[in-house]
Amino acid sequence: MSDFADAYDRDASMDNSPSQSESMSSEQNETVVSSSVTSSEPDRPTPRVDLPESVKNRFADVYRRIEGELNKVFVGQRELVLGALVALFSGGHVLVESVPGLGKTLFASALGRALGCKFGRIQFTPDLMPSDVVGSPVFDMKTQEFRFHPGPIFASVLLADEINRAPAKTHSALLESMQEGVATVDGQTYPLPQPFFVIATQNPIESEGTYRLPEAQIDRFMFKLLADYPSEEDELKILAEHGKHIETKEKLAAVQRVLSAEEILELRKIVNEVYVAPQLFDYINKIVRATRNFPRLAFGASTRAGLAIVQGSRALAIFQGRGFTTPDDVARIVTPALRHRVCLSPEAEIEGRNVDEILAAVVRSISVPRM
Repeated sequence: MSDFADAYDRDASMDNSPSQSESMSSEQNETVVSSSVTSSEPDRPTPRVDLPESVKNRFADVYRRIEGELNKVFVGQRELVLGALVALFSGGHVLVESVPGLGKTLFASALGRALGCKFGRIQFTPDLMPSDVVGSPVFDMKTQEFRFHPGPIFASVLLADEINRAPAKTHSALLESMQEGVATVDGQTYPLPQPFFVIATQNPIESEGTYRLPEAQIDRFMFKLLADYPSEEDELKILAEHGKHIETKEKLAAVQRVLSAEEILELRKIVNEVYVAPQLFDYINKIVRATRNFPRLAFGASTRAGLAIVQGSRALAIFQGRGFTTPDDVARIVTPALRHRVCLSPEAEIEGRNVDEILAAVVRSISVPRM
């Protein structure tokens, strides 16, 4: 499974070298390094623009504290934690693909508590209606008028559990909210709490009773993250914790608030100030465009995919203590940002290839800019 959390740990503790580009392989769980590619930029390197140390230290402290609170109830899955936080502070949403029973609901609940935000959960089923998501008018006997009753979507952290079990009509109710941050009922538009962060899940091994998500909605997710089975050590720790007979509610109650909604919105503005050099915009553009005519890909990524890579690399950079992005940041964001936005060709599926493997090849095919 793709894992850029290990790369985050490595770069957070040592000087970053922007001359190498790393990408993730879901099959081999290793880092692909493109160090032998010569720079395609003949001009002089663009000077780096950094942020104040106090700002960078604040982000590092926030990440460390949130991760510490999550570890009180949630063991392992560090890619899920890092990917979700990068998307959150980038203003995006995440689609999590994993088999049942790996703690996705627990993770989302704990994250909501650590962020100091209201948490909502929707269990998607084939008979779920749009009004069950956004809410509906309810007749008030006292006032003899209809009064809007908000649905579970009116939360800052929303878990859309098994989203592919609901039909497209219900999916459309979530589409506007994810893109615009509002919900429309009977022609009336209601703003959603800010920040608004969706964690949607789907089961990759079960297709009966499910509906394929439309490409338009899949493209609204900034990242597609894969939650794999825990390691032997992590699973042993989970079993040992369960043996203490501590209720889940008690564990969640121990999670302390790290931030508030206002602070999250403030930190998002700081992420927008992380410097992206012109060479990196060109690098991202070439990667995205290369997916559109790359062998073994039926169709490539949209322009929104390039925006996701730009913003995600900014958040990843500041989490690592830098006020500027590097080609390494870009390469690590490519796979989670593009794996749900491209489609394998029939030949690649017959050959047993996977999307992460092809995306790694795409990154290797592009010359790394000289910074």
